[in-house]
Amino acid sequence: MARCDELARHSELSGGLTRVYLSPEQRAANERVLDWMREAGMSARLDAAGNCVGRYEGERPGLPALLLGSHLDTVRDAGKYDGMLGVIAAIECVHILNASERRLPFAIEAIGFADEEGTRFNATLLGSRAVAGTFKREVLDSVDVSGVSMRDAMREFGLDPDRLQQAARQRNDVLAFVELHIEQGPVLEAEGLPAGVVTAINGATRLAVELDGLAGHAGTVPMNLRQDALTAAAECVLAIERRCGSAGELVGTVGKLETLPGAVNVIPGKVRFTVDIRSPRDSDRLEAVTEVVAQMQSIAKRRSVAIKVTKTHEGGVAACAPWLMGQIGTAIAAEGIAVRMLPSGAGHEGMAMIELCDIGMLFLRCKKGISHNPAEAISAVDVETGVRVFLRFIEDFQPKAHA
Repeated sequence: MARCDELARHSELSGGLTRVYLSPEQRAANERVLDWMREAGMSARLDAAGNCVGRYEGERPGLPALLLGSHLDTVRDAGKYDGMLGVIAAIECVHILNASERRLPFAIEAIGFADEEGTRFNATLLGSRAVAGTFKREVLDSVDVSGVSMRDAMREFGLDPDRLQQAARQRNDVLAFVELHIEQGPVLEAEGLPAGVVTAINGATRLAVELDGLAGHAGTVPMNLRQDALTAAAECVLAIERRCGSAGELVGTVGKLETLPGAVNVIPGKVRFTVDIRSPRDSDRLEAVTEVVAQMQSIAKRRSVAIKVTKTHEGGVAACAPWLMGQIGTAIAAEGIAVRMLPSGAGHEGMAMIELCDIGMLFLRCKKGISHNPAEAISAVDVETGVRVFLRFIEDFQPKAHA
């Protein structure tokens, strides 16, 4: 918990926490994490993408590794446990093994991924995509709000963008990737459980919607003759809520809405808004997206408003491997905790790492399910429980048998 506090002090936001990719604050955080890795008995290095990598050899050098970890970057005005707790917990588990001079039949690597959130360059999962070998080089041309390209920022940080491929791992060298993370939701707390097994990282579809009506004087245009883009948008938002609220674990969100011209005495002529639809089942998500788009088009036609819908993101479900879920569940049960299986509605490193190896996740209860917020909180008791479960999982880990 003290180390989470310490990392949170490396921030560009005075009195809060913001730490983005390739920033001076990230450099300082990396140095501390690499120090902690070495203190825990690992060899430690910064890879070609800026990820912190610590390796604890197994019974003999060079064995395939169980990868553990999470991310060290943050959203703006963040909490101090999202990502960071998973990195520190992995280091602590290795420290315990090293203190007892215990080596396992496999190596362990703890990774502090450099960029998961995409806060600076609006491109997510950069560190894990580099490790998985799926980093798209065109992303290097992305620029931040100051006009600095990722390519130039990497060079300034001391990294060579032409050597990014050196961060990629080979499948034969990796056994699995498992991440400890706060839930970022209220389910475990509501059920009185400190930990749970993640079944899948939800698939997501994001849409940008633009409605074009006709701006007019608020006092002179009769209600029945208006082409009000905002009332059409309001009906669309409620249609999204109805459809996504009707099917189990499906969720739908309108998180951003812009009204133009935005004057108190003018009927809105244009509205732009976003739609985010997620589910642990791709079929449910895709069906909902199709129906929501059809409903919005019908609403727009009935209200004599033009509509344009653009898909801005589509990512399928990243399912956790049953063999890993079983071993995580066994570790939870061994601590006397009921085993709760639940999906992750938020994105995580596993979405990229699944291209390299099987993935698993251990969720820990967090206060009121709050995340991406300075109010993010987890109790020391739950952290202790989580690290005990995580260590038990590592100690008893059985690699997947290959045919």
